[in-house]
Amino acid sequence: MFCVVQSLALLGIDALPVRVEVDVGNGLPGINLVGYLSAEVREARERVRVALRNAGYPIPAKKITVNLSPADIRKEGTGFDLAIAIGIMVGLEWIPQELTRDACFLGEIGLDGVIRPVPGVLSCAYAAKEEGYRKIYVPADNGQEAGMVDGIEVYAAGTLTEVIESFLGEQPMEPLVREFHAVPAETKDDFADISGQFLAKRSAVIAAAGGHNLLLMGPPGSGKTMLAKRIPGILPAITPEESIELTKIYSVAGLIRPEEGRIMTRPFRNPHHTCTLPGMAGGGSRLPVPGEITLATGGVLFLDELPEFRRECIEALRQPLEEHRVVISRLYGSFSLPASFLLVAAMNPCPCGYFPDRNRCSCSPDRIRRYIGKISQAIIDRIDLCVEMSAVPLKDLSAKNRGETSKEIRAKVEACRQIQAERYKDETFRINSQMPASALSKYCVLSEAAERRLASAFRTEGFSARLYDRIRRVGRTIADLAGSETIGEEHIAEAVMYHATDIGRRHTEQYG
Repeated sequence: MFCVVQSLALLGIDALPVRVEVDVGNGLPGINLVGYLSAEVREARERVRVALRNAGYPIPAKKITVNLSPADIRKEGTGFDLAIAIGIMVGLEWIPQELTRDACFLGEIGLDGVIRPVPGVLSCAYAAKEEGYRKIYVPADNGQEAGMVDGIEVYAAGTLTEVIESFLGEQPMEPLVREFHAVPAETKDDFADISGQFLAKRSAVIAAAGGHNLLLMGPPGSGKTMLAKRIPGILPAITPEESIELTKIYSVAGLIRPEEGRIMTRPFRNPHHTCTLPGMAGGGSRLPVPGEITLATGGVLFLDELPEFRRECIEALRQPLEEHRVVISRLYGSFSLPASFLLVAAMNPCPCGYFPDRNRCSCSPDRIRRYIGKISQAIIDRIDLCVEMSAVPLKDLSAKNRGETSKEIRAKVEACRQIQAERYKDETFRINSQMPASALSKYCVLSEAAERRLASAFRTEGFSARLYDRIRRVGRTIADLAGSETIGEEHIAEAVMYHATDIGRRHTEQYG
Protein backbone atom coordinates (compact mmCIF):
# COMPACT_ATOMS: atom_id res chain seq x y z
CA MET A 1 0.00 0.00 0.00
CA PHE A 2 1.14 3.53 -0.76
CA CYS A 3 0.47 6.38 1.68
CA VAL A 4 1.68 9.87 2.60
CA VAL A 5 2.12 11.58 5.98
CA GLN A 6 3.50 15.04 6.60
CA SER A 7 6.56 16.29 8.42
CA LEU A 8 8.69 19.43 8.31
CA ALA A 9 12.33 20.29 7.67
CA LEU A 10 14.34 23.30 8.84
CA LEU A 11 15.98 25.69 6.39
CA GLY A 12 17.78 28.38 8.35
CA ILE A 13 15.25 29.58 10.92
CA ASP A 14 12.29 28.75 8.69
CA ALA A 15 10.70 25.40 7.86
CA LEU A 16 9.16 23.80 4.82
CA PRO A 17 6.77 20.83 4.50
CA VAL A 18 8.18 17.40 3.74
CA ARG A 19 6.06 14.57 2.32
CA VAL A 20 6.93 11.24 3.90
CA GLU A 21 5.87 8.79 1.19
CA VAL A 22 5.68 5.15 2.23
CA ASP A 23 5.21 2.14 -0.02
CA VAL A 24 4.74 -1.33 1.46
CA GLY A 25 4.95 -4.33 -0.84
CA ASN A 26 6.45 -7.72 -1.48
CA GLY A 27 10.17 -8.14 -1.98
CA LEU A 28 13.37 -8.34 -0.01
CA PRO A 29 12.34 -7.47 3.59
CA GLY A 30 13.69 -4.23 5.05
CA ILE A 31 13.23 -0.49 5.29
CA ASN A 32 14.84 1.66 2.59
CA LEU A 33 15.04 5.43 3.08
CA VAL A 34 15.63 7.76 0.12
CA GLY A 35 15.39 11.49 -0.55
CA TYR A 36 18.82 13.23 -0.15
CA LEU A 37 19.27 12.26 3.50
CA SER A 38 21.98 12.86 6.08
CA ALA A 39 23.42 9.99 8.09
CA GLU A 40 21.18 10.57 11.11
CA VAL A 41 18.06 10.49 8.92
CA ARG A 42 19.14 7.22 7.27
CA GLU A 43 19.70 5.73 10.72
CA ALA A 44 16.00 6.35 11.47
CA ARG A 45 15.15 2.98 9.90
CA GLU A 46 16.77 1.15 12.81
CA ARG A 47 15.39 3.50 15.49
CA VAL A 48 11.87 3.20 14.08
CA ARG A 49 12.03 -0.58 13.54
CA VAL A 50 13.17 -1.30 17.10
CA ALA A 51 10.85 1.33 18.65
CA LEU A 52 7.80 -0.18 16.90
CA ARG A 53 8.79 -3.68 18.03
CA ASN A 54 9.25 -2.56 21.63
CA ALA A 55 5.89 -0.79 21.47
CA GLY A 56 4.22 -4.07 20.52
CA TYR A 57 3.97 -3.52 16.77
CA PRO A 58 6.72 -5.59 15.10
CA ILE A 59 7.11 -4.89 11.39
CA PRO A 60 6.28 -7.92 9.19
CA ALA A 61 8.64 -9.24 6.51
CA LYS A 62 7.77 -6.66 3.87
CA LYS A 63 9.75 -4.42 1.56
CA ILE A 64 9.15 -0.88 2.83
CA THR A 65 10.38 2.14 0.86
CA VAL A 66 10.23 5.58 2.47
CA ASN A 67 10.83 8.69 0.37
CA LEU A 68 11.23 12.14 1.93
CA SER A 69 10.10 14.63 -0.69
CA PRO A 70 11.16 17.05 -2.13
CA ALA A 71 14.25 15.00 -2.93
CA ASP A 72 16.38 17.98 -4.02
CA ILE A 73 16.50 19.45 -0.49
CA ARG A 74 18.87 17.86 1.99
CA LYS A 75 17.16 16.47 5.09
CA GLU A 76 19.04 16.86 8.38
CA GLY A 77 18.35 15.91 11.97
CA THR A 78 16.29 13.30 13.77
CA GLY A 79 12.91 15.05 13.66
CA PHE A 80 11.50 12.80 10.92
CA ASP A 81 11.42 9.66 13.10
CA LEU A 82 7.82 10.07 14.26
CA ALA A 83 6.50 10.76 10.76
CA ILE A 84 8.33 7.71 9.37
CA ALA A 85 6.94 5.49 12.14
CA ILE A 86 3.36 6.68 11.62
CA GLY A 87 3.81 6.41 7.84
CA ILE A 88 4.83 2.76 8.17
CA MET A 89 1.82 2.10 10.41
CA VAL A 90 -0.45 3.66 7.79
CA GLY A 91 1.29 1.78 4.96
CA LEU A 92 0.72 -1.49 6.80
CA GLU A 93 -2.96 -0.47 7.15
CA TRP A 94 -2.76 -0.53 10.93
CA ILE A 95 -3.80 3.14 11.08
CA PRO A 96 -6.44 4.54 8.67
CA GLN A 97 -4.95 7.04 6.20
CA GLU A 98 -7.78 9.55 6.63
CA LEU A 99 -6.88 10.09 10.30
CA THR A 100 -3.48 11.52 9.36
CA ARG A 101 -4.37 13.71 6.37
CA ASP A 102 -4.63 16.99 8.29
CA ALA A 103 -1.72 16.36 10.70
CA CYS A 104 2.04 16.90 10.78
CA PHE A 105 4.51 14.82 12.81
CA LEU A 106 7.79 15.89 14.34
CA GLY A 107 10.07 14.20 16.87
CA GLU A 108 12.95 11.83 17.49
CA ILE A 109 12.13 8.32 18.71
CA GLY A 110 14.34 6.39 21.10
CA LEU A 111 14.63 2.62 20.97
CA ASP A 112 12.29 2.45 23.97
CA GLY A 113 9.64 4.45 22.11
CA VAL A 114 10.16 7.70 24.03
CA ILE A 115 9.69 10.77 21.79
CA ARG A 116 12.60 13.11 22.41
CA PRO A 117 12.72 16.89 21.78
CA VAL A 118 14.13 18.35 18.58
CA PRO A 119 15.20 21.91 17.68
CA GLY A 120 13.14 24.33 15.60
CA VAL A 121 9.68 23.19 16.68
CA LEU A 122 8.31 26.74 16.80
CA SER A 123 9.33 27.40 13.19
CA CYS A 124 7.83 24.07 12.16
CA ALA A 125 4.53 24.84 13.91
CA TYR A 126 4.29 28.15 12.04
CA ALA A 127 5.01 26.41 8.75
CA ALA A 128 2.39 23.73 9.46
CA LYS A 129 -0.20 26.40 10.17
CA GLU A 130 0.64 28.30 6.98
CA GLU A 131 0.31 25.07 4.97
CA GLY A 132 -3.20 24.65 6.29
CA TYR A 133 -2.72 21.67 8.60
CA ARG A 134 -5.06 21.43 11.57
CA LYS A 135 -2.89 19.34 13.92
CA ILE A 136 0.76 18.90 14.76
CA TYR A 137 2.22 16.12 16.90
CA VAL A 138 5.43 17.11 18.73
CA PRO A 139 7.54 15.77 21.62
CA ALA A 140 6.17 16.50 25.07
CA ASP A 141 9.17 18.67 25.95
CA ASN A 142 8.48 20.86 22.88
CA GLY A 143 4.77 21.22 23.62
CA GLN A 144 4.66 24.70 25.13
CA GLU A 145 7.01 25.94 22.43
CA ALA A 146 4.71 24.74 19.64
CA GLY A 147 1.74 26.03 21.63
CA MET A 148 2.82 29.62 21.00
CA VAL A 149 1.25 29.32 17.55
CA ASP A 150 -2.47 30.02 17.43
CA GLY A 151 -4.74 28.39 14.87
CA ILE A 152 -3.36 24.85 15.04
CA GLU A 153 -3.99 22.03 17.52
CA VAL A 154 -0.82 20.88 19.28
CA TYR A 155 -0.55 17.32 20.57
CA ALA A 156 2.43 16.82 22.88
CA ALA A 157 3.32 13.13 23.03
CA GLY A 158 5.71 11.47 25.44
CA THR A 159 5.90 8.08 23.72
CA LEU A 160 5.21 6.49 20.35
CA THR A 161 2.61 4.27 22.01
CA GLU A 162 0.57 7.33 23.01
CA VAL A 163 0.37 8.51 19.39
CA ILE A 164 -0.50 5.07 18.00
CA GLU A 165 -3.18 4.42 20.62
CA SER A 166 -4.74 7.83 19.97
CA PHE A 167 -5.21 6.93 16.28
CA LEU A 168 -6.48 3.47 17.14
CA GLY A 169 -9.03 5.01 19.50
CA GLU A 170 -7.68 3.17 22.53
CA GLN A 171 -6.49 6.24 24.42
CA PRO A 172 -7.44 9.54 22.67
CA MET A 173 -5.04 12.46 23.15
CA GLU A 174 -6.25 15.92 24.09
CA PRO A 175 -4.79 19.01 22.41
CA LEU A 176 -2.36 21.01 24.48
CA VAL A 177 -3.75 23.80 26.65
CA ARG A 178 -1.53 26.85 26.16
CA GLU A 179 -0.03 28.19 29.37
CA PHE A 180 2.12 31.29 29.17
CA HIS A 181 3.40 32.57 32.48
CA ALA A 182 6.66 34.09 31.31
CA VAL A 183 7.39 37.64 32.45
CA PRO A 184 10.36 39.85 31.60
CA ALA A 185 13.26 39.17 33.94
CA GLU A 186 14.56 42.12 35.90
CA THR A 187 18.30 42.58 35.92
CA LYS A 188 20.25 43.59 39.00
CA ASP A 189 22.78 45.49 36.88
CA ASP A 190 21.93 49.20 37.02
CA PHE A 191 23.47 52.24 35.37
CA ALA A 192 23.54 53.92 38.76
CA ASP A 193 26.31 51.47 39.72
CA ILE A 194 28.70 53.10 37.23
CA SER A 195 30.86 55.77 38.81
CA GLY A 196 31.89 58.71 36.63
CA GLN A 197 32.25 58.03 32.90
CA PHE A 198 29.56 60.57 32.04
CA LEU A 199 30.52 60.79 28.37
CA ALA A 200 30.48 57.00 27.99
CA LYS A 201 27.07 56.76 29.65
CA ARG A 202 25.78 59.52 27.39
CA SER A 203 26.98 57.62 24.32
CA ALA A 204 25.25 54.47 25.60
CA VAL A 205 21.96 56.36 25.87
CA ILE A 206 22.33 57.65 22.29
CA ALA A 207 23.20 54.15 21.08
CA ALA A 208 20.13 52.63 22.75
CA ALA A 209 17.80 55.42 21.63
CA GLY A 210 18.73 55.26 17.94
CA GLY A 211 20.12 51.74 17.58
CA HIS A 212 23.64 53.03 16.87
CA ASN A 213 26.75 50.86 17.11
CA LEU A 214 29.17 51.80 19.89
CA LEU A 215 32.93 51.37 20.44
CA LEU A 216 34.41 51.85 23.90
CA MET A 217 38.17 52.37 24.19
CA GLY A 218 39.95 52.54 27.52
CA PRO A 219 42.43 50.89 29.90
CA PRO A 220 41.59 47.79 31.95
CA GLY A 221 39.29 48.62 34.86
CA SER A 222 37.78 51.73 33.29
CA GLY A 223 34.31 50.15 33.19
CA LYS A 224 33.90 49.15 29.53
CA THR A 225 32.42 45.71 30.22
CA MET A 226 30.40 47.00 33.15
CA LEU A 227 28.80 49.65 30.92
CA ALA A 228 28.12 47.25 28.05
CA LYS A 229 26.34 44.73 30.28
CA ARG A 230 23.90 47.42 31.40
CA ILE A 231 22.84 48.53 27.93
CA PRO A 232 20.16 45.80 27.51
CA GLY A 233 18.54 47.21 30.67
CA ILE A 234 17.88 50.59 29.02
CA LEU A 235 16.56 49.21 25.73
CA PRO A 236 12.77 49.32 25.22
CA ALA A 237 10.79 46.28 26.33
CA ILE A 238 10.73 43.50 23.74
CA THR A 239 7.61 43.45 21.53
CA PRO A 240 5.51 40.29 20.99
CA GLU A 241 6.73 40.07 17.38
CA GLU A 242 10.37 40.36 18.43
CA SER A 243 9.79 37.78 21.16
CA ILE A 244 8.42 35.24 18.69
CA GLU A 245 11.26 35.81 16.19
CA LEU A 246 13.87 35.50 18.93
CA THR A 247 12.26 32.33 20.28
CA LYS A 248 12.30 30.82 16.78
CA ILE A 249 16.02 31.60 16.48
CA TYR A 250 16.89 30.08 19.84
CA SER A 251 14.67 27.07 19.13
CA VAL A 252 16.50 26.34 15.87
CA ALA A 253 19.81 26.72 17.72
CA GLY A 254 18.63 24.20 20.33
CA LEU A 255 18.91 26.75 23.16
CA ILE A 256 15.31 26.63 24.42
CA ARG A 257 14.75 24.62 27.60
CA PRO A 258 11.27 23.09 28.07
CA GLU A 259 10.56 25.16 31.18
CA GLU A 260 11.47 28.48 29.54
CA GLY A 261 8.89 28.85 26.81
CA ARG A 262 8.85 32.18 25.02
CA ILE A 263 11.90 34.43 25.40
CA MET A 264 10.78 37.69 26.99
CA THR A 265 14.07 39.57 27.43
CA ARG A 266 16.47 41.11 24.95
CA PRO A 267 19.60 39.00 24.48
CA PHE A 268 23.11 39.99 25.51
CA ARG A 269 25.65 37.91 23.63
CA ASN A 270 29.26 38.10 24.75
CA PRO A 271 31.35 35.65 22.67
CA HIS A 272 34.99 35.00 23.58
CA HIS A 273 37.62 36.36 21.23
CA THR A 274 38.57 32.79 20.23
CA CYS A 275 35.17 32.44 18.51
CA THR A 276 35.35 30.87 15.03
CA LEU A 277 33.71 32.20 11.87
CA PRO A 278 30.84 29.66 11.93
CA GLY A 279 30.35 30.43 15.61
CA MET A 280 30.11 34.15 14.87
CA ALA A 281 28.21 34.28 11.56
CA GLY A 282 26.46 30.92 11.73
CA GLY A 283 26.81 27.90 9.52
CA GLY A 284 28.66 24.65 9.87
CA SER A 285 29.36 21.70 7.62
CA ARG A 286 25.66 20.82 7.42
CA LEU A 287 22.60 23.05 7.23
CA PRO A 288 23.54 26.37 8.85
CA VAL A 289 22.62 27.04 12.45
CA PRO A 290 22.45 30.57 13.93
CA GLY A 291 25.71 32.10 15.12
CA GLU A 292 26.32 34.84 17.67
CA ILE A 293 25.32 37.51 15.12
CA THR A 294 21.85 36.00 14.75
CA LEU A 295 21.48 35.02 18.42
CA ALA A 296 21.93 38.71 19.31
CA THR A 297 18.94 39.77 17.19
CA GLY A 298 16.88 42.37 19.00
CA GLY A 299 19.53 42.83 21.67
CA VAL A 300 23.23 43.52 22.15
CA LEU A 301 26.26 41.81 20.63
CA PHE A 302 29.22 42.68 22.86
CA LEU A 303 32.69 42.04 21.48
CA ASP A 304 35.20 42.55 24.27
CA GLU A 305 38.86 42.99 23.24
CA LEU A 306 37.78 43.59 19.64
CA PRO A 307 41.29 43.53 18.05
CA GLU A 308 41.89 40.08 19.54
CA PHE A 309 39.07 38.54 17.49
CA ARG A 310 40.01 36.78 14.28
CA ARG A 311 40.06 39.11 11.31
CA GLU A 312 37.52 36.98 9.44
CA CYS A 313 35.09 37.17 12.38
CA ILE A 314 35.31 40.96 12.51
CA GLU A 315 34.88 41.28 8.74
CA ALA A 316 31.82 39.02 8.93
CA LEU A 317 30.04 41.95 10.60
CA ARG A 318 30.06 44.03 7.41
CA GLN A 319 26.86 42.71 5.82
CA PRO A 320 24.84 42.38 9.07
CA LEU A 321 25.67 45.95 10.14
CA GLU A 322 24.43 47.30 6.81
CA GLU A 323 21.59 44.95 5.82
CA HIS A 324 20.58 43.50 9.23
CA ARG A 325 20.86 39.97 7.90
CA VAL A 326 23.58 37.45 7.20
CA VAL A 327 23.57 35.27 4.09
CA ILE A 328 25.26 31.87 4.33
CA SER A 329 25.98 30.13 1.04
CA ARG A 330 26.46 26.41 0.77
CA LEU A 331 26.77 23.98 -2.14
CA TYR A 332 23.12 23.01 -1.71
CA GLY A 333 21.70 26.52 -1.30
CA SER A 334 21.88 29.96 0.32
CA PHE A 335 20.24 30.80 3.63
CA SER A 336 19.37 34.22 5.01
CA LEU A 337 19.36 34.62 8.79
CA PRO A 338 18.18 37.73 10.68
CA ALA A 339 20.91 39.85 12.24
CA SER A 340 19.40 43.07 13.58
CA PHE A 341 21.42 43.84 16.71
CA LEU A 342 23.16 46.65 18.55
CA LEU A 343 26.92 46.18 18.30
CA VAL A 344 28.87 47.24 21.38
CA ALA A 345 32.63 46.68 21.12
CA ALA A 346 35.39 47.35 23.64
CA MET A 347 39.14 47.51 23.27
CA ASN A 348 42.27 48.66 25.01
CA PRO A 349 44.07 51.75 23.67
CA CYS A 350 47.25 49.71 23.08
CA PRO A 351 48.50 46.10 23.38
CA CYS A 352 49.38 46.47 27.07
CA GLY A 353 46.24 48.52 27.75
CA TYR A 354 47.68 51.52 29.61
CA PHE A 355 48.50 54.10 26.93
CA PRO A 356 48.89 57.12 27.35
CA ASP A 357 50.17 56.48 30.90
CA ARG A 358 53.90 56.35 30.10
CA ASN A 359 54.68 55.19 33.64
CA ARG A 360 52.98 51.91 32.80
CA CYS A 361 53.01 51.76 28.98
CA SER A 362 56.06 51.45 26.73
CA CYS A 363 54.18 50.80 23.46
CA SER A 364 55.46 52.83 20.51
CA PRO A 365 53.06 54.86 18.31
CA ASP A 366 53.69 52.44 15.43
CA ARG A 367 52.86 49.45 17.60
CA ILE A 368 49.67 51.12 18.77
CA ARG A 369 48.64 51.89 15.20
CA ARG A 370 49.29 48.29 14.16
CA TYR A 371 47.21 47.07 17.10
CA ILE A 372 44.28 49.32 16.28
CA GLY A 373 44.82 48.62 12.58
CA LYS A 374 43.63 45.06 13.14
CA ILE A 375 40.18 46.59 12.75
CA SER A 376 39.61 47.52 9.10
CA GLN A 377 38.43 50.96 8.08
CA ALA A 378 35.30 49.40 6.60
CA ILE A 379 34.26 48.17 10.06
CA ILE A 380 35.21 51.45 11.75
CA ASP A 381 33.04 53.33 9.25
CA ARG A 382 30.09 51.19 10.36
CA ILE A 383 30.53 52.20 14.00
CA ASP A 384 28.45 55.28 14.77
CA LEU A 385 29.84 56.18 18.19
CA CYS A 386 33.37 55.93 19.58
CA VAL A 387 34.24 56.97 23.14
CA GLU A 388 37.64 57.00 24.82
CA MET A 389 37.34 56.15 28.50
CA SER A 390 39.93 56.77 31.20
CA ALA A 391 40.48 55.40 34.68
CA VAL A 392 37.81 56.57 37.12
CA PRO A 393 39.11 59.17 39.63
CA LEU A 394 38.84 58.40 43.34
CA LYS A 395 36.43 61.28 43.91
CA ASP A 396 33.96 59.69 41.45
CA LEU A 397 34.36 56.26 43.01
CA SER A 398 33.53 57.62 46.46
CA ALA A 399 30.69 59.88 45.30
CA LYS A 400 27.30 59.04 46.78
CA ASN A 401 25.25 60.33 43.85
CA ARG A 402 25.97 57.89 41.02
CA GLY A 403 23.55 59.40 38.48
CA GLU A 404 20.38 58.15 36.78
CA THR A 405 19.13 54.61 37.20
CA SER A 406 18.50 52.23 34.31
CA LYS A 407 14.75 52.66 34.80
CA GLU A 408 15.00 56.44 34.41
CA ILE A 409 17.22 56.15 31.35
CA ARG A 410 14.97 53.52 29.78
CA ALA A 411 12.02 55.93 30.03
CA LYS A 412 13.99 58.48 27.99
CA VAL A 413 15.01 55.86 25.45
CA GLU A 414 11.44 54.63 25.07
CA ALA A 415 10.20 58.20 24.58
CA CYS A 416 12.82 58.71 21.88
CA ARG A 417 11.88 55.43 20.20
CA GLN A 418 8.24 56.49 20.26
CA ILE A 419 9.12 59.69 18.40
CA GLN A 420 10.89 57.61 15.76
CA ALA A 421 8.03 55.12 15.49
CA GLU A 422 5.57 57.94 14.86
CA ARG A 423 7.86 59.64 12.34
CA TYR A 424 8.54 56.45 10.37
CA LYS A 425 5.08 54.88 10.65
CA ASP A 426 4.72 54.84 6.84
CA GLU A 427 8.26 53.57 6.21
CA THR A 428 9.83 50.13 6.19
CA PHE A 429 12.30 51.13 8.94
CA ARG A 430 11.56 52.16 12.52
CA ILE A 431 14.70 53.63 14.08
CA ASN A 432 17.24 56.25 13.04
CA SER A 433 20.16 53.88 12.52
CA GLN A 434 18.19 51.95 9.88
CA MET A 435 17.31 55.04 7.86
CA PRO A 436 18.44 54.58 4.22
CA ALA A 437 20.45 57.28 2.46
CA SER A 438 17.45 58.11 0.27
CA ALA A 439 15.45 59.24 3.33
CA LEU A 440 18.11 61.44 4.94
CA SER A 441 17.11 64.61 3.09
CA LYS A 442 13.50 64.14 4.26
CA TYR A 443 14.03 63.24 7.90
CA CYS A 444 17.44 64.75 8.76
CA VAL A 445 16.83 68.46 8.24
CA LEU A 446 19.86 70.44 9.44
CA SER A 447 19.94 74.07 10.44
CA GLU A 448 22.29 76.34 8.50
CA ALA A 449 24.80 76.37 11.36
CA ALA A 450 24.65 72.57 11.55
CA GLU A 451 25.26 72.34 7.79
CA ARG A 452 28.37 74.51 8.12
CA ARG A 453 29.64 72.52 11.11
CA LEU A 454 29.24 69.20 9.31
CA ALA A 455 30.84 70.52 6.10
CA SER A 456 33.81 71.79 8.07
CA ALA A 457 34.26 68.43 9.80
CA PHE A 458 33.98 66.62 6.46
CA ARG A 459 36.82 68.69 4.99
CA THR A 460 39.16 68.52 7.99
CA GLU A 461 38.56 64.90 9.05
CA GLY A 462 38.31 63.31 5.60
CA PHE A 463 34.98 61.57 6.21
CA SER A 464 33.80 58.89 3.81
CA ALA A 465 30.31 59.18 2.35
CA ARG A 466 29.16 56.37 4.64
CA LEU A 467 30.41 58.12 7.77
CA TYR A 468 28.98 61.45 6.59
CA ASP A 469 25.52 59.86 6.48
CA ARG A 470 26.00 58.08 9.80
CA ILE A 471 26.83 61.35 11.57
CA ARG A 472 23.58 62.80 10.28
CA ARG A 473 21.69 59.79 11.66
CA VAL A 474 23.39 60.16 15.05
CA GLY A 475 22.58 63.90 14.98
CA ARG A 476 18.95 62.97 14.35
CA THR A 477 18.92 60.77 17.47
CA ILE A 478 20.57 63.44 19.63
CA ALA A 479 17.99 65.96 18.43
CA ASP A 480 15.18 63.49 19.23
CA LEU A 481 16.52 63.05 22.77
CA ALA A 482 16.46 66.84 23.10
CA GLY A 483 12.93 67.04 21.69
CA SER A 484 14.03 69.05 18.65
CA GLU A 485 12.55 68.49 15.20
CA THR A 486 15.43 70.29 13.49
CA ILE A 487 19.00 69.09 13.90
CA GLY A 488 20.97 71.98 15.35
CA GLU A 489 24.66 72.80 15.42
CA GLU A 490 25.05 71.47 18.97
CA HIS A 491 23.56 68.13 17.90
CA ILE A 492 25.92 67.77 14.94
CA ALA A 493 28.90 68.92 17.03
CA GLU A 494 28.20 66.16 19.56
CA ALA A 495 27.72 63.58 16.80
CA VAL A 496 31.06 64.57 15.20
CA MET A 497 32.76 64.23 18.57
CA TYR A 498 31.89 60.54 18.64
CA HIS A 499 33.15 59.67 15.17
CA ALA A 500 35.66 56.83 14.92
CA THR A 501 37.47 57.53 11.63
CA ASP A 502 41.18 56.69 11.80
CA ILE A 503 41.13 56.27 15.58
CA GLY A 504 44.71 54.99 15.56
CA ARG A 505 46.07 58.20 14.03
CA ARG A 506 43.94 60.47 16.20
CA HIS A 507 44.79 58.53 19.34
CA THR A 508 48.57 58.53 18.89
CA GLU A 509 48.71 62.15 17.70
CA GLN A 510 46.63 63.29 20.65
CA TYR A 511 48.76 61.60 23.28
CA GLY A 512 51.98 60.58 21.57
